[in-house]
Amino acid sequence: ALRSRSGRSIINGNWAIDRPGRYEGGGTMFTYRRPNEISSTAGESFLADGPTNEVLDVYMIHQQPNPGIHYEYIIPGDNVISPQLIAHRRPGEPLNGQLAMPESTSPEDEDLHRETDILTGQAAGTFPVIQPGRFPSHQPENQVPAVQPPRQNREHNWKQVGKTECTTTCGKGSQYPIFHCVNRITHEEVPEGYCDSSTKPIPEEEACNLFPCPAFWDIGEWSECSKTCGLGMQHRQILCRQIYANRTLTVQQYRCQHLEKPDTTSTCQLKICSEWQIRTEWTSCSVPCGVGQRTRDVKCVSNLGDVVDDEECNMKLRPNDIENCDMGPCAKSWFLTEWSDRCSAECGPGIRTRSVLCMTNHVSSLPLEGCGNNRPPETTPCNNGPCAGRVEWFAGGWTQCSTECGSGTQQREVICVRKTEGNFDVLDPYECSYLEKPPSQQSCYLKPCGSKWFHTEWSTCSKSCEGGFRLREVRCLSDDMAASTQCEPQLKPEEKEPCNTQDCVPEIDENCKDKYYNCNVVVQARLCVYSYYKTACCASCSRVANRQPGFLGRR
Repeated sequence: ALRSRSGRSIINGNWAIDRPGRYEGGGTMFTYRRPNEISSTAGESFLADGPTNEVLDVYMIHQQPNPGIHYEYIIPGDNVISPQLIAHRRPGEPLNGQLAMPESTSPEDEDLHRETDILTGQAAGTFPVIQPGRFPSHQPENQVPAVQPPRQNREHNWKQVGKTECTTTCGKGSQYPIFHCVNRITHEEVPEGYCDSSTKPIPEEEACNLFPCPAFWDIGEWSECSKTCGLGMQHRQILCRQIYANRTLTVQQYRCQHLEKPDTTSTCQLKICSEWQIRTEWTSCSVPCGVGQRTRDVKCVSNLGDVVDDEECNMKLRPNDIENCDMGPCAKSWFLTEWSDRCSAECGPGIRTRSVLCMTNHVSSLPLEGCGNNRPPETTPCNNGPCAGRVEWFAGGWTQCSTECGSGTQQREVICVRKTEGNFDVLDPYECSYLEKPPSQQSCYLKPCGSKWFHTEWSTCSKSCEGGFRLREVRCLSDDMAASTQCEPQLKPEEKEPCNTQDCVPEIDENCKDKYYNCNVVVQARLCVYSYYKTACCASCSRVANRQPGFLGRR
C-alpha cells in the first residue's frame, strides 16, 4: 500500500485492494502492477517516472514469510559527469575543474556513502549522461598536445588570492577560487582594468568540508491520541539522520548513541470523559393503582458541566430513566354484604337489604363507571305469609331494622281495609285515597357496625363439567369503608368453592368424523389449524380442541 505522510491513501488504502492501473500521487503518476498469484511468482510493484514532491510511505502486510522489498530510484546530480570521462580519468585529475574525492576514505565515510535513505532513496549505481559541450575532451596519452600560442608579455595578470567561504561547515559544501589582477613582478593588487578580462579564469566549484556532519535524532510529529477522552496513547517516529551533500540521510541508530533518544510513545488525554448524571428524582407513578411507570431525568454531562449527546458517555453504564411501579391492585368490582336475616314485614310482602359499593383505588361508591353500570340490587322481596286487617288505612308495625348495625331501613304494611265483626276486608287503595297514607318505610340506625366482611360476586366456573372452581374476593371493611382487620375470622365468607361437578357428556356430531385412519398424525403435526385438515380429521381435531382450549387458531 502507498500512502502520503498526510494520511491520504494512494494505492490500496483503507484495507481495500485496488485494481492494477495508474494512480496519481506525490506529484507524479504511479503504475501499479499485480501479477496473477497462481501463474506468476513475481510480486506487486509500483513504478513512477518522478520526481516526487512529498515523502511517501510504503506499507506491506503478509501472512506468509516476509518476501522482502526490492527498490530502485535515481537522484539527479548538480554536476553531470560522463561515464567515459570517469573511466579514463587519472587518479587525482580534476573533474569539471575540481578534484574528485580521495581514493581512500575512512571506513565511517565509506559507510555513510552506503547508507540507505528509506524516505527518499539512494542512487542505483548509474551516472547521468554528460551535457554536450560542458567538459573539454580528454586526450589519449599517445597523442601530442597541440602547440599553444606564445604568451604575450604583460605587466599585469590574474592571480588566485584565496577562496570563498565553504557553504557548509560539514557534510560536503562548495567554494570558489577568488582571482584578482596583480603586478607580475611585485604581485601587488591593482584595479581589474589593468588585466585583460577575456583571460580571467572562470571560477570552478570546489568541494569543501567533506567530513560528515554529526548525526542527530529526527523527531516526527505526534500521532493522534488513541482515545477521544480519558487516558490514551500517541506515537511518533524517531530516526537517526545525518546530513551530507545537502541531503539528509537515514543512518544506523548507533551513530546517534551519543545523544539521548527521545520517547516514541507518550500518554495523552484530550479531555476528561463525560459521565452520566441523574438530574431529578423519580416521578410519581403514572397510575393510581395497578402497574404503571415512573421516570427520571438522566443526562450525559461533560467535564465542563455541559449537557452533551448520549454517545459521548458509555451507554453500557447509563442509569435507567424509566421503570415499572406497582401501586397495588385496582379493585374495580362491586362489593356487597350478605342479605339481612330479617324481612321488613312480619307478615305479607316485605324486603331484605344489603350494602353495595364499588371498590376502586380510593374506597368509595364512585365512580360507577369503574365497576360498570350493572349495580347489584340492594333490596330483595320477602314474604312471611298473609296478614289480617280492618277497613281503613292500616299500618302494621315497623319491621326490624334491615341491618343489625349501621344505617338501615324499616318497612311496614299500609293497606286500606274495612273493619267487620272480628275481621278486616282489604279494599282497593283507591277507597282510602281521601285519607293521608302513613309512610311505609323509614331509616333506622341501631349501633355502629365496626368491621364487616364484604365480598364480590362469584366468578365464572373454571370448567363446565367434571368439577371446576369459582372465585370471589373478600375484604374486611370498617364503618368508613376503610380496610380493617377487626372482622371475625370465623365469619369470613369462602373465597373459593367447587362448581359444575357433574360428568362431561360428549356431544356426538354425526357430521364430524375422521375421513382418514392416520388423523392422529395430523394432530401431532399441529395441522388442525388449517381448514382442510380440520374438516378431514374433524373428530380428532375436535377432541384436541376440547382438551386444550385455544388450541385451534385462525389462519
